[in-house]
Amino acid sequence: MILTLRSCLAVIAMLFLGSGCATYQPASTDNICSIFLGDTDWYQAALDSNKRWGTPVWVMMAIIDQESRFVSDAQPARDWFLFIPLPRHSSAYGYAQAQDSEWDKYMRDTGNSGHDRDDFSDAINFVGWYTNTTQRKLGISKWDAYHQYLVYHEGEGGYRSGSWKNKGWLKQVASKVRNKAAVYNAQLKRCKPELDDKIDNWF
Repeated sequence: MILTLRSCLAVIAMLFLGSGCATYQPASTDNICSIFLGDTDWYQAALDSNKRWGTPVWVMMAIIDQESRFVSDAQPARDWFLFIPLPRHSSAYGYAQAQDSEWDKYMRDTGNSGHDRDDFSDAINFVGWYTNTTQRKLGISKWDAYHQYLVYHEGEGGYRSGSWKNKGWLKQVASKVRNKAAVYNAQLKRCKPELDDKIDNWF
């Protein structure tokens, strides 16, 4: 009987630890309500970033959706030579596809040295920080998903130089982000009361 009890406790412990290590992956990225209702910790993280940096939740979420489709360990595709993988063209990684140099700058600027790009709360805080920096340096509204994404993709220098102006494909992507942000905004208005109630009564 003791052995059986110990075995049951071991199984329960493994299940608990395993579930704690699991990474949430939204079944669909088309509806911000289903994303947040699937894991209200994500909603709380989005609210925290919005409170700290002032960027609308739907703008940050639209950027992350475009960058990674909310895949925690997303990376750019790599080329292969025969069966040998070649180096990736970019160091972009994680939910926000932040590159090494920008992530290092973010950690220095905020003091968040323990943050990880494959942690959603850290990633959306990065997007908030980045869009806030864009507004401060370039005067682009945090509500302007179109131009915020152009800067996010091209960097401050690239945007200033107008590198995006001759990239029709990039302007199409930025329009897609703007449209997704508008959809997310409309959806969030409908489910915000339910989400707020869940985080207020999580216990």
